[in-house]
Amino acid sequence: MSRILVQPIGQKRLTNVAVVRLKKHGVRFEIACYKNKVLSWRAGVEKDLDEVLQSQIVYSNVSKGVLAKSKDLLAAFGTDDQTKVCLEILGKGELQVAGKERESQLSSQFRDIATLVMQKTINPETQRPYTISMIERLMHEIHLAVDPNSSSKKQALEVIRELQKHFPIKRSPMRLRLTIPEQNFSSLLEKLNSWNSSIISKDESGNQLSIICEVDPGYFRRDTDMDHYDDHEDMPPSLPKDTSDSVARLSERIRKQTISVTSENPEGELKQNKCSTCNALVGDAKQYREHFKSDWHKHNLRRKTRQLPSLTADECMADVDMGDSKADLKEYSF
Repeated sequence: MSRILVQPIGQKRLTNVAVVRLKKHGVRFEIACYKNKVLSWRAGVEKDLDEVLQSQIVYSNVSKGVLAKSKDLLAAFGTDDQTKVCLEILGKGELQVAGKERESQLSSQFRDIATLVMQKTINPETQRPYTISMIERLMHEIHLAVDPNSSSKKQALEVIRELQKHFPIKRSPMRLRLTIPEQNFSSLLEKLNSWNSSIISKDESGNQLSIICEVDPGYFRRDTDMDHYDDHEDMPPSLPKDTSDSVARLSERIRKQTISVTSENPEGELKQNKCSTCNALVGDAKQYREHFKSDWHKHNLRRKTRQLPSLTADECMADVDMGDSKADLKEYSF
């Protein structure tokens, strides 16, 4: 009796892969991808399909190496083109994650949420933030289930609202400096009282009134009347005369990149866009995009990360030049 060697010609085994699965018309389809590449493809970071897929072949079971049948591909996708089907599965399919890897991702996101909650809340009795371990314990007590498809910041805000129902915790107040005409102080005071805010200090400068107060961040985001008040910061000290030339050059460069704010619109049809970071009107959509590339906007972004008020274009020029002067002095100091 002759012996026949039977080889599995319809199998191609792959190991150490990330599997993307899509079930359509009652049939399961899978593709084999490189690990950590699927999310990069969906985020638009990775453009080369060969860097994402280990092979442009559709499987019915990747772990066993069973290929999908052509009739199933035609019935489910209307085509048997492997590349087109792989692209659809890659975009709409569900990424299969191992148990330990999923547990590690959820644990990391749980820690991120707890960190955000700690940064945004305080104890109303001591006016000090809770520790990270205490926040994690409170999150366990309310039986928080981390959603991997939702952002950590969104879940942190939901956790804060849930914790406020059971524990003494509140949002950290936002400190603002408001500059208004003196005759408008009564209307502003009514608004601050309705927000249950506290006034830290009040300074008078001519007919202008500068107030530093603490408000709940939710009121600041929700109430549009805050746009009528301007953040204020004292003018920087006057610069030496030998820096006047450099200030003039910097002024010319910033003026080319920024848009001057005008009180009248000659055409009467163009829509003025307001930059909330710089607190200024910057013209139409094209000028608005150009403004985001300017040194003025970038400088105010850096100030915003340090929780400092925004500067005007002239104040920005002086501040940047003052920083350059200090850097030069530090470089040549002994």
